[in-house]
Parts: sequence; structure tokens; C-alpha cells
Amino acid sequence: MSAPAHLHGYTFDEYLDLEAVSNVKHEYLDGEIYAMAGGTPRHAALTLAIGGTLLAKLRGGPCRAFSSDLRVLVAATGLATYPDVTVVCGPIETDVRSQVSVTNPKLLVEVLGSSTENYDLGEKFEHYRQILSLGAVLYVWQDQTRVELRVRAPDGSWSISTFHDDDTVPLDVIGCTLSVREIYRDAAPQE
Repeated sequence: MSAPAHLHGYTFDEYLDLEAVSNVKHEYLDGEIYAMAGGTPRHAALTLAIGGTLLAKLRGGPCRAFSSDLRVLVAATGLATYPDVTVVCGPIETDVRSQVSVTNPKLLVEVLGSSTENYDLGEKFEHYRQILSLGAVLYVWQDQTRVELRVRAPDGSWSISTFHDDDTVPLDVIGCTLSVREIYRDAAPQE
């Protein structure tokens, strides 16, 4: 985890107390609290493009899209984090210690930055795959037109597909698709 502030030896309840009064979001794992760094304008544009598209496509159905303000708790490992976009299908389930820590996402989206890419694709994904309700994780690159979709199979294994330019990403786990071109259309780097 790349972060400017790193605090040691805290309980999950102490982490929750810190989050309740902090104006900065933090990740939590095994007694460690990590301040999350702010994103770039491109990161913010990509996150909004995906979240807005999913919000519109899912409206009226059983699934709902949420912004990065929603904390997700991986109950099996203790990781508390804020994915860039979270989709929950059906009733929201929360942790008994925190009614604002969702435990049943169906789809998670991470927009990758140079300082977080290795962590997001590696260690963080190992945490995510422990969420029993999770059907897919979507990764979106900032520095290239590239989207990776990791999907859980019925046997628990994960497949990986990569999409570019004019491709359409099949988000079968939530019953819709995303156009790669639409994701990146309004997120072009400014000259």
C-alpha cells in the first residue's frame, strides 16, 4: 500500500473511531492503518465515467453502484478499503461492528495508478477473492486504454480477460456491459 501516513497497532474499533473523525480515508489491515493518497484528474474522470455508466445501467434493477465513499470490509481477512466503484446486488450486508462497512459486493472496480497498480493487482486482489459474494473485479488503467476483468467461475477459480479500444466488457455478474471507448471518452489527458 502506498501511503504517506502509516499507523501501527490499532484494533478495528480504533480504526473505525479514526475514520469517523478523519477528513482522509484510510485502509485497515492487521492493526495497520494506511492513509489513502488522492487521485489524479484522469483517475477521477475514469472513476466517474464508470460509476455514472453503471448507475444508469443498473437503475431500477436489483444491483446498485456506489462511489469510493463506500467502505468494503473483507470479513475473511480484515481488510477495510474503499474501492473506486462498488456494486452490490440485493440487500446490503454490513459488518456487525460497523453499519457503514459493506461485506457483500458483487463487483469491485479499481482505477490503477502507478503507485498502487502492483498492490491492487496482487495483494489486494488476494483479499478481494476471499469475499464470497464477489463475482468480478474490473481494473482500469490510467496510462493506457486497457481494462482487465477478473471473473469468478462456479468452481471458485478466476479467469482474466483484457479489453481495449472498441471492445465491450461483459459484466454478466451484474447483467450489463461497458464500452471501453465510453469509459475513456471523457477522461483524455488534458494538454
